[in-house]
Amino acid sequence: MRTHNTHSNVLAVKSFLYAGIACVAMSGVASAQTSLNPSVRVNTPLNTKAFGESSVPPLPHPEAVWEDPFGWNTWLRDRGVAFLLDNRNEFAGIVGPVTHSYGLRKGSSSAGQYAFENDIDWERLAGIRGFSTHALVVGRYGIPASRMFGDNVNPSQEIYGAGGNVAVHFVYGYGEETFGHGRFDVAAGRIPFLNDFSSNPLYCNYMNNAFCGNPKAASDNTAHSSYPDAVWAARFRLRPTTHTYIQTGVYFSQAGIYGVKQYRTGFKLNGADINGESIPVEIGWEPVFGHGTLPGHYKLGYARDTIDHSDNYYDGNGRPYALTGLTPRKDHGANAAWLLVDQMLYHFDKGTPDAGVTFLGGMYYNSERSSMRSQQYQAGVLARGFWAARPKDGAGLNFAYTRVSGQAARTQELQLMQGVLPGSLLNGSYGPQSYGMVLEANYQIHVYRGITVSPDFQYYFHPGAQRVLRDTAVLGVWSHFELF
Repeated sequence: MRTHNTHSNVLAVKSFLYAGIACVAMSGVASAQTSLNPSVRVNTPLNTKAFGESSVPPLPHPEAVWEDPFGWNTWLRDRGVAFLLDNRNEFAGIVGPVTHSYGLRKGSSSAGQYAFENDIDWERLAGIRGFSTHALVVGRYGIPASRMFGDNVNPSQEIYGAGGNVAVHFVYGYGEETFGHGRFDVAAGRIPFLNDFSSNPLYCNYMNNAFCGNPKAASDNTAHSSYPDAVWAARFRLRPTTHTYIQTGVYFSQAGIYGVKQYRTGFKLNGADINGESIPVEIGWEPVFGHGTLPGHYKLGYARDTIDHSDNYYDGNGRPYALTGLTPRKDHGANAAWLLVDQMLYHFDKGTPDAGVTFLGGMYYNSERSSMRSQQYQAGVLARGFWAARPKDGAGLNFAYTRVSGQAARTQELQLMQGVLPGSLLNGSYGPQSYGMVLEANYQIHVYRGITVSPDFQYYFHPGAQRVLRDTAVLGVWSHFELF
């Protein structure tokens, strides 16, 4: 049996709290979104889970406006049942120039999501040792303002789309079994690929889709199902030491993902359009430096899928399909790889465990022959607790560089030569794509328990990775209300 001294346990708990997300064992910290709880669990070192009397990791318990209305929240949680309800809204308006020659325009838009989550500790409720279930439904509305000025690479508002335009959309529902006091964990059911892999709850301290909820290049491959759409899957996680993990799984890709026919409500659970599998592997190291005050997360991952992808350049005869007029050839399987890092660099003395300056960085690679975003690199900082009078306020700055597939760009050039009109090129672009960059800065105001409002500024260099479009700027605000 492992033993830990009290001091080391306290330090490890600090490494968990810093994330700024309400999560499995702690309350009193504002969350960015209810729906981030799966990625929070990935980012939690082993001995920070205060299991207590149950062998199931603690249920999420975020700071909320109504923490315990009529006492029912405490009554349910004492029996292993948790309900969460929240809303995230994101507004953005274009304040920079727009390339009007393509019919683009200035404007503003709002996008948002309400989410209802249920987590059950079945060991506490019914005596089923180590077993828990997790389910989430959402409703989504709105569009991103960036579409108005021609960007199709880094949406200005991440919380849009793929929700079916219905009042209730089923996101995920799965069972999870935990063994060995958290050493081994297996989950199976309807699970989005990117809930567990290439994920970090810190990213949703930002509004641009380049950062939140995963690096945008991660969802470029449709075999990597992205929230709020899930596929049938099984995921396995092993924690060989306190601060390391390795995880893998099998995710059954579905051809209709993000389409209305299969995924409008998310409740169509048949496997009629399963067209292959995606198998990811990710290893993580979660050290704590600075005598327990400087936590970090380091992730290295790879994924291979077995589905057929449309080639970005060649037809079935090995010639450019933009010239022959034939359909793109099918390439069997694709690769993806990623490296994600976050590390607290400085902790503010006398502040809470999450009071400090954290660096975030990452890189993502996709197969150039079949993905639009072939590479993405990003770096930023997140600071919290720097103002003693407002310890729960935060500020963020992030930068992303996205490289579009060179093969896709060659096809777009040939399409222009063939007389294809701007806006109708591959990927819906107005000109050949190369690379684009986005810079985001915000200040997060902790208004009240469970309520955060954040003014937000974004600047686009080569919107949509298109040199034919003018650089521009977006000014907005996002808000999060965790109701209970």
